[in-house]
Amino acid sequence: MYLKLNETIGNVSNLPIEQERKSILDALVDYIQNKKDLNEEIRLNFICTHNSRRSHLGQIWAQTMAFHFNVTNVFCYSGGTEVTAMFPKVGETLNEQGFEIFRISDAANPIYAVKYDECEHPLICFSKTFDDVFNPNSKFAAIMTCSSADEGCPFVAGSEIRLPIRYEDPKAFDGTELMNAKYEERSLQIAAEMFYVFSQIK
Repeated sequence: MYLKLNETIGNVSNLPIEQERKSILDALVDYIQNKKDLNEEIRLNFICTHNSRRSHLGQIWAQTMAFHFNVTNVFCYSGGTEVTAMFPKVGETLNEQGFEIFRISDAANPIYAVKYDECEHPLICFSKTFDDVFNPNSKFAAIMTCSSADEGCPFVAGSEIRLPIRYEDPKAFDGTELMNAKYEERSLQIAAEMFYVFSQIK
């Protein structure tokens, strides 16, 4: 794993998580542990309305923490209820935290390759609906990262479980002097919580 990313993970490992929040995350722990015990593939689809910020952060950090804790057969995805684009500040924030980010298309909805280790396959990130052909159509956990997607999408076809793990949207601070700090804060919060989840897997 890249040195700077390892340092970031070391820092987030010390971030506090309230017990109330852990009780929400424990449902995801149980799902992953059960899949691992059955020697089945673990598919996690992080879903938010636009698949532009929180869902990508969830996908990327979950895959990274699975690798960090050597939890194998984990495949992380993201999607939305509508298509927009991965917001550039997400890639910039992750790059500053140690990821290697490569923009591999210049379309209105760009495709990014996100690497956490020089020898591992990159995550391919772009905005898509949660049921896009790029994502699994069965045997996955639907992780709802925002309230609007959770409320506006009452049924996620093919999912085995639906888990509301919601995060405040850093978009609220776009164009303000707090923008950089809020994107960093949200990314680190998601990183800390995914660290907790995968640290519990036995």
